[in-house]
Amino acid sequence: MKKNLIAVFLAFLFTFGICSTALSKTHSGVITVDVDLSAQPQGQTARLWVPYPVSDRDQLISDIQTSGDYSSIGVYTDRYYGTPILYAEWPKDAKKRTLQFSFTVERQEIRHHDLPAQEPAWNPGDYAEYLKPTSLGPTDGAVKELSDTITKGKNTVLEKAKAIYDWTCENMYRDPKTVGCGKGDVCQLLQKPGGKCTDISSVYISLARAAGVPAREVFSVRLGKKPQEDVTTWQHCWAEFFLPGYGWVTVDPADVRKAMLVENLDLKDAKTKAYRDYFWGGIDPYRVVIAHGRDVVLNPPHEGPPLNTFGYPYAEVGGLPINFYDPASFVYRITYHEK
Repeated sequence: MKKNLIAVFLAFLFTFGICSTALSKTHSGVITVDVDLSAQPQGQTARLWVPYPVSDRDQLISDIQTSGDYSSIGVYTDRYYGTPILYAEWPKDAKKRTLQFSFTVERQEIRHHDLPAQEPAWNPGDYAEYLKPTSLGPTDGAVKELSDTITKGKNTVLEKAKAIYDWTCENMYRDPKTVGCGKGDVCQLLQKPGGKCTDISSVYISLARAAGVPAREVFSVRLGKKPQEDVTTWQHCWAEFFLPGYGWVTVDPADVRKAMLVENLDLKDAKTKAYRDYFWGGIDPYRVVIAHGRDVVLNPPHEGPPLNTFGYPYAEVGGLPINFYDPASFVYRITYHEK
């Protein structure tokens, strides 16, 4: 039995590229974003906002390069979340509207599995930003009722966060027919709990916030595992909760449910347990963080309402948005090259 469990765990590591003969701590490569708005209506000003990753303790961004025929370009941040944004603009008489943006990333695997059970005194007011509702993620009504049920008898942030993680893994499921990463409309998802990563993460975050657990989304693009891969549609979202006395802890119930779908696993399977254990406090290094936050007001300001999420390039031509879920009409491509 012991040998079987070891084999299951190693198979899990190989599946996610975390292990070859030993644990891989980092993964690196070059991401290139190519955008071409030339086919959009002429005689209109074209504006483009692209998520702009920056270095932090888990990723190193270097060798940033931009080129194109834009009339102006700059790096800005939104005023609320501080998410960096690459912004470019083309005048009305522009015949071509192209931009190439590339950077090198070295990404660190995250492992937060020895979490302290003892909770120090903390002030929820310091984390009010991560406890409030969003336009599609309420914290009252049915969400609050469900959150109270899930966390009944749980007293600490860690206990509540884990109970909600377990519930999300057990009750949500991945729906491959969902467009993009999903909208994250929590009320709809509680009625039909199928979706993709933004949907599953959003449910976790709303339930956590309703329970008084500070939580937030993290938006990324997955890195390839081959020497060169098209990663245009490889956007991914996961969640973090704040553990007093420790810091932000990663949780990725969406990748648990994705693995279960891809490998046809049941909740009772040993591999499912391995995935659940790993993604509670851990994530693989095959991703680069590009943005945070919901209901985002871009900078420079865009014409439409706040963006539900900012995990994709966003563009407006003549003040009208282009559908970023359709890279065939909003022509852009994201590629990964091994470093």
